[in-house]
Amino acid sequence: MTRGNQRELAREKNMKKQQEIAKKKGKGGEGLTLEQRKYRDAEKMREKQKMNELKKNQKAK
Repeated sequence: MTRGNQRELAREKNMKKQQEIAKKKGKGGEGLTLEQRKYRDAEKMREKQKMNELKKNQKAK
């Protein structure tokens, strides 16, 4: 193998890897904007906090 060919193969491999990463990233975002994601996550945290407070109150009784 010549270095030019090795370099080309490395470029192809890296491009394929980058496409896989981009594909995975696209699924996780669900097409939400930053504000929408923050709001969704904040709501989940509030629910978790409520549940933890309820559990604490039940144990205290």
